[in-house]
Formats: sequence, C-alpha cells, structure tokens
Amino acid sequence: MKHIILFGPPGSGKGTQAQKLIEKYRLYHISTGDLFRAEIAASSPLGLQAQDFMNKGILVPDEVTLGMLRNKLNSLKDVNGIIYDGFPRTIAQAEALDHMLNENNECINALISLEVTDDEIVHRIMLRGQTSGRADDLDESIIRKRMDEYRSKTSSVFNYYKQMNVTHQVKGIGTVEEIFDNLCAVMDRIA
Repeated sequence: MKHIILFGPPGSGKGTQAQKLIEKYRLYHISTGDLFRAEIAASSPLGLQAQDFMNKGILVPDEVTLGMLRNKLNSLKDVNGIIYDGFPRTIAQAEALDHMLNENNECINALISLEVTDDEIVHRIMLRGQTSGRADDLDESIIRKRMDEYRSKTSSVFNYYKQMNVTHQVKGIGTVEEIFDNLCAVMDRIA
C-alpha cells in the first residue's frame, strides 16, 4: 500500500488536488479533522477524549490523534494507498507515523509539497473568504499569521522526509488542471 503526504501551507490547494488524486488513483483520504468528527460522532473512547480537550479549548494531544489514525489504518485493507492531508504537522507526529507504518513493514512513499507564493496564498484565501463565511479568511494579517505558523511549525516536516529522499516539490500555481497534471507526473513515478 502506498502512503502519500500531500503537503503545503493553508490555501495551497491541497483539498482540491487531494480530491482529484483520490479519484484517479483510488486512494483513501485521511484528514485528521475527518477522523475527529467520525470518532466523536461514534462516541468512541478516543472521540470522547478528543471532545473533552476540544471543549476546554486545548489542542488534542498527539497520542489521541495517533490512536484514531491507528484505528483507521487498521480498518483499511482494500485500498491502493492513502493520502494524508493535514498530517503530520510536526516532526514528532512524523516520527510516530513512521513508527506505526514500520510495524506493518510500510513507509511513507512520498511527500508531495505544493509550492505557492505567499501573495498567491493570500489572494486565494481571501477569494475563498468571500464564500466561506469565515471572517479569518478575509483578514490578510490573520492569513499571513497562519502562514508564519505553518513555516515555524510544519515546514520542518518537509526537511525530515527530505532526509529520506521521498520529497517532491510541485509548482502549485496555474490552473487546477495544470497543477493536477504536475502532481500526476510525480504520482506516476512513485506508483
């Protein structure tokens, strides 16, 4: 089974491109937000723990998130691969994910990073804000703060996987189809 991390800052197009990759390559999409919602809706022990942290305004600890991820991975048997969207966000999460996959003699096959300029990201998110109903999507200073947060905490994950020679950078500017074609060129090399 292939394990692909789709990587990039907020507004880089991960969600749009993930949907297209899922359809073409018959991948299973794993988003931590979706995991949280499913576990909470099922009132599972991990879901109840996550809800308790969220109700207190505290980030859900990695061990809870990883427990949910382990449950989901163990339930997936008949898929070509998995595309991770929004995870891992830290080196600790990347190491834990690698350890979990190694237990099944699997590994991350590729981290594909969508490369987009800051100005383009601001433009995209502000456009999205016109229909998303999210006030933070209309405030450039908040958008730039989210980009800084990404760079300070999450971008190091790219370097972590770069040491393993599984990183690929794809130009994330152009039409949705042009970007998708660039992603497919990478996917076809690793598939």
